[in-house]
Amino acid sequence: MEFINKFFAKYSQEQITSWFKKISVAEAISWVLLFSAMIWIRYDREGLLPTIYIIIIGNIHGLFFSLYLLLLYPARKIYDWDDEDTVFALIAAFFPFATIWVEKKLAHFNREE
Repeated sequence: MEFINKFFAKYSQEQITSWFKKISVAEAISWVLLFSAMIWIRYDREGLLPTIYIIIIGNIHGLFFSLYLLLLYPARKIYDWDDEDTVFALIAAFFPFATIWVEKKLAHFNREE
């Protein structure tokens, strides 16, 4: 974790929060594209285009998933999440569109409402 601290120390909190919110939404959008790829390949198993599409979209989704997980640690410190919030945000990465909920409800400084 020290490596992550050193890496993100040179960036401002505003930059990290902006990145976290954008990556949360991008990860959810990549889920939609991944679902479309799965549906397309189901109906055209022998086609080359669906195979190429699912490979590309799968890699893009993997990138956004990895970035989301990487940004969780600095987001925890910035938003002052307890262990329960952090575990929920971590588990949200594994469910479709749950990262949008994390971005809308959990990633705020004042969550009293």
